Amino acid sequence: MSVVPAVPEVEVEMESDFPNSRCIRATVVQASTVFYDTPATLDKAERLIAEGASYGSQLLVFPEAFVGGYPRGSTFGVIVGNRSLKGQEEFRKYYASAIEVPGPEVQRIAAAAGKYKVNVVMGVIERAGFTLYCTVLFFDSQGEFLGKHRKLMPTAMERIIWGFGDGSTIPVYDTTIGRIGALICWENRMPLLRTAMYAKGIEIYCAPTADARQSWQASMTHIALEGGCFVLSANQFCRRKDYPPPPDYVFAGVDEEFNSETVVCTGGSVIISPSGTVLAGPNFEGEALISADLDFGEIVRAKFAFDVVGHYARPEVLRLTVNDQPFSPVAFTSGMPAPEKKDGSAV
Repeated sequence: MSVVPAVPEVEVEMESDFPNSRCIRATVVQASTVFYDTPATLDKAERLIAEGASYGSQLLVFPEAFVGGYPRGSTFGVIVGNRSLKGQEEFRKYYASAIEVPGPEVQRIAAAAGKYKVNVVMGVIERAGFTLYCTVLFFDSQGEFLGKHRKLMPTAMERIIWGFGDGSTIPVYDTTIGRIGALICWENRMPLLRTAMYAKGIEIYCAPTADARQSWQASMTHIALEGGCFVLSANQFCRRKDYPPPPDYVFAGVDEEFNSETVVCTGGSVIISPSGTVLAGPNFEGEALISADLDFGEIVRAKFAFDVVGHYARPEVLRLTVNDQPFSPVAFTSGMPAPEKKDGSAV
């Protein structure tokens, strides 16, 4: 695993009586899932957490769907009006790779965060009943699971396999290193959702993604400037060999046959300051730990010029209302019903 850039082994956190005078080291992880093998992916995640901590990082941000996998190129056998048997079996295997939140895999990530004394932001595929969600999990350096964000709006074919989050999981957590939150991939193009994050005082804006195009870099720079916050975007770097071989896994819609070394996602992970300066990355070369030191004084300097939910807002003209209540498709007036025995009587 390469490290970008190389960083000296120095203590970077500075105590001060002045707000926003602290400095922390943060790392975005650019690495591939071990597809269809969640235990091996968790092994890899723990190795990366340990490696990042050894370089003095206090925060590690992992890509979208790192645990569970981003099913790039898969159609799951779906056409309008039909789902193939092969596609249904593909979904069964994908479902089996997802994790429950909370659950043993969450406990394992929390234990790694606590063991290595780092904050962790982890992209996962969450299994809730028989619906999957693209989710980000948050862990503090004491090994506590803080909570989650479910992707509000899956993009295009993602809507075939993932459910939709609601307003109850768009948190910003006040941690010892700063206020941390995350939006996933093209959610970051939703101006109203970004505004909700700014209103919660986000300082470290995490953007796990599967988008490796150059246009993504422009979006990340814009968000850093608009929000006056640090933006940390983590993407996977994947080769064809990181997915199961054909015929078990087939990439649809490609013009030429892939060989095992063909790059199917080029990464582009990056860290950007509130002034729009690129602090580290983007990296399109391979798996890497991409690190930068974040000076929180930059937030104050940026907000002096532009505070989108403060002195640059016009609430008498434009206001945003966020429904942050959880929604369930079924509500029981007496609360959740008790489970029943086989004879139909209450347990």
